[in-house]
Amino acid sequence: MNDIIAKNIKKYRELKGFSQEYMAHQLNVNQSTYAKMENSSTKITIDKLFSVAKLLETDVSEILDLKNQTIFNQTDNETANAFGKVEHYYQENKEVYQELLKAKDEQIALLKEMLDKK
Repeated sequence: MNDIIAKNIKKYRELKGFSQEYMAHQLNVNQSTYAKMENSSTKITIDKLFSVAKLLETDVSEILDLKNQTIFNQTDNETANAFGKVEHYYQENKEVYQELLKAKDEQIALLKEMLDKK
């Protein structure tokens, strides 16, 4: 999954005509750190993923490539391997969604706290 994210970040960056240096500057990281995001040698945090998506003016779902994943619905012995791949994708997506939900809940709590202070 990390390879897909890295590939898509690079694709959308190049479509925008942005350099790695520009992206790094906008994300407040150095260029070598940003390059590691694009070559999938480091994991990207949820916060950085949202920042990258905003900067590239695209949805996080596009970067995660959620629309292009193949879903198999067969259970005979010949397709057991395909079913295993689906389970693997499901688990990866489940973890990403859980992290996204956690980040959303944290943002809601922060906003509520800010409202209470007013």
